[in-house]
Amino acid sequence: MSTPPDLLQINPPPRLLMGPGPINADPRVLRAMSAQLVGQYDPAMTAYMTETMGLYRQVFRTANEQTLLIDGTSRAGIEAAILSLVAPGDRVLVPVFGRFGHLLREIAERAGAEVHVIEREWGTVFTEREIEEAVVRVKPALLAVVHGDTSTTLAQPLEGLGELCAKHGVLFYTDVTASLAGNAFDADALGLDAVTAGLQKCLGGPSGSAPATFSAKAVERIESRKSIEAGIAGSSDEIRESRIRSNYFDLAMIFDYWGEKRLNHHTEATTMLYGARECARIIVEEGLDATIERHRMHGAAMLAGVEGLGLSVFGDPAAKMNNVVAVRIPEGVTGDAVRGQMLEDFGIEIGTSFGPLHGKVWRIGTMGYNARKDAVLTTLAALEQVLRRNGAAGAPGAAVEAAYGVYEGAGA
Repeated sequence: MSTPPDLLQINPPPRLLMGPGPINADPRVLRAMSAQLVGQYDPAMTAYMTETMGLYRQVFRTANEQTLLIDGTSRAGIEAAILSLVAPGDRVLVPVFGRFGHLLREIAERAGAEVHVIEREWGTVFTEREIEEAVVRVKPALLAVVHGDTSTTLAQPLEGLGELCAKHGVLFYTDVTASLAGNAFDADALGLDAVTAGLQKCLGGPSGSAPATFSAKAVERIESRKSIEAGIAGSSDEIRESRIRSNYFDLAMIFDYWGEKRLNHHTEATTMLYGARECARIIVEEGLDATIERHRMHGAAMLAGVEGLGLSVFGDPAAKMNNVVAVRIPEGVTGDAVRGQMLEDFGIEIGTSFGPLHGKVWRIGTMGYNARKDAVLTTLAALEQVLRRNGAAGAPGAAVEAAYGVYEGAGA
């Protein structure tokens, strides 16, 4: 039986991905990912690994030796960090202000931690004092905080939390998947011990690799749980009772794989490493401050545009991320119908949301390769037309005109 012609190759429809992620990968990243494979211990491959570590030190703004990639999506990075830092029975404090705080909570619970949660209404963030009061009360081993939560489009301020954690002997972890390279972030200046990310948002790549960095204090904690696989262990290597409860996400072994020992752990995802390296190389070439400013400017233009349509924005504006905005769905409009028409008629994807915001907001992103003028103006023009067809448009041309005002003010 012959293969039907439409099954011979993948041929995705043209899409402009303007939701909360994933976004369209930068063409330079896709070209890097088409490069031929080499063996995992080939000098070229180990050189690429070392180069990638150096590039991400610049992206995270850290001097941490253990700055590397976790093979898997951004969630793989979260699991590796929490499972490696947290032993069963350890106390973990998670401030929850959106969907992904709940994810940190669940992963910590699955690691066997005693998890304590403080919560804020979606659309708000915590004060430093609220978090300090919880740290004093709970006495956690780890404070785990989402930096930017795309479910609410807000970023939790991290300033002061590093000093707070150092004062109370608490390890400090944050997930920056949604915020890294699009918003101000400095791992060392903030006093962070562990940070994980993903490529599919402001870094401008595909999902599938999780850049991460770990302080000397975090490494000490992880190494205290180190256990070598029996198949490669020496006679003096011991299996600790407190060993990390995952083989794949065992950072102690992953550190040895990325370090000078090059001790085998898994076969590195070569193509994803090429892509992750190129994501960081592009940012370093542009300049991290310039990349953040690009996200700020295009995010401001998108915000002005949706407000120009007479739409209101969800959440505390003082805590809004640069790279994504939550737009309240107008009265009498079916949110999914508008999203469907945007996709079918214009090839543009915008996002819905989760939990208490499901069906109440659209989430529109300006991230990575899509943080550019033509993508913003095209999205706003299409949204205006679709809203008009659904009986909810503002003044003709108002969205694009408002965005132009931002660009002209920035000299762009």
